[in-house]
Amino acid sequence: MALLVMKFGGTSVADLPRIRGAAAKVAAEVARGHDVITVVSAMAGRTNELVGWVDATSKFYDAREYDAVVSSGENITAGLMALTLQEMGVPARSWQGWQVPLRTTSAHGAARIEEIPRASIDAKFAEGMKVAVVAGFQGVSAEGRITTLGRGGSDTSAVAFAAAFGAIRCDIYTDVDGVYTTDPRITRKARRLDRIAFEEMLELASLGARVLQTRSVELAMRFGVPLRVLSSFEESTESSGTIVCPEEELMENRVVAGVAHSRDEAKMTLTAVQDQPGIAAAIFGPLAEAHVNVDMIVQNISDHGRTDMTFSCPVDQVARAERAMLAARERKEFAFDELVADTEVAKVSVVGIGMRSHAGVAARMFKALAAEGINIKVITTSEIKISVLIDRKYMELAVQALHDAFELHAGG
Repeated sequence: MALLVMKFGGTSVADLPRIRGAAAKVAAEVARGHDVITVVSAMAGRTNELVGWVDATSKFYDAREYDAVVSSGENITAGLMALTLQEMGVPARSWQGWQVPLRTTSAHGAARIEEIPRASIDAKFAEGMKVAVVAGFQGVSAEGRITTLGRGGSDTSAVAFAAAFGAIRCDIYTDVDGVYTTDPRITRKARRLDRIAFEEMLELASLGARVLQTRSVELAMRFGVPLRVLSSFEESTESSGTIVCPEEELMENRVVAGVAHSRDEAKMTLTAVQDQPGIAAAIFGPLAEAHVNVDMIVQNISDHGRTDMTFSCPVDQVARAERAMLAARERKEFAFDELVADTEVAKVSVVGIGMRSHAGVAARMFKALAAEGINIKVITTSEIKISVLIDRKYMELAVQALHDAFELHAGG
């Protein structure tokens, strides 16, 4: 019997009517002959509420108890989904992370999946169960404590189950009907993609597209799990949504697949840093220890043994980065004149596997931005992406201009 994994996000199970709608989709797949593992998130807003309760209870909370609290949202949804399926006449049972058991590391709040034994769920399928409803986002450590996988962790749970059980596909049901060439809220010309390569989706997810969680795409690419992103609120057909697949399965010959943006960026510059071997390690070591997520890095040309070092990070980590840099200077690990933070920037990126074999993408991108009078502050590139930092007030204009420049409304 072919097995399918179906994952429903928080908006898809936000209340009892939506849970019934999601259950109907699961029941339809069972009627088509599939066994189903259904991975569910907490009901929309519930995780934020639980996190708020923890913060209000303890400013410096025990991460183990944090996980015990915030994982409860998925447990509620799993139980309600199983009950709803049972009422529909579908044999279903709910599973919490520790019951599977989904074994993880002990990094509470950001655990990594180590193993998903199949025996307990396979045994229930053999007894006639048709749907295993699994609480996403959670697992159990070697110490027997509940762990959570970080925000968006239910996507990762779903892909991991698909890989462990050899599922034919992992369907991610959300509040959008697929992956678009850019955010449809910014430009009405945004087009839903029928297919997108794992590498492109991974870049888009890491650059600000919030359709899929980055770790879930990494896992799907590593284990070759076909992903499909589709809407919980529309009738599903075989052509619904967007398939995330290996590059060789793409039918379209396109240079750029999409334009991503991230609004909450900051640009930080250390001026007059010593230009000598080891200076980069001296700067970025303390930032790593302070858990600052550094992205774009640029070092200026040296002048009289001094240089400027610029990097970007999430805007909510600026204070942490400033503390780390000032403390390092106080410890005389390295010297600099000023630390300048610009918190009014945004990152805009173009992504496409076709960039590997097509010249002129950067020129086309920069020409489109120049035509709109948009100044570029920082540029970084990889094999399949070009990212720029610009003034935040021009972000939407930049996205629209690049979408038009690469004719993404017509297929790129």
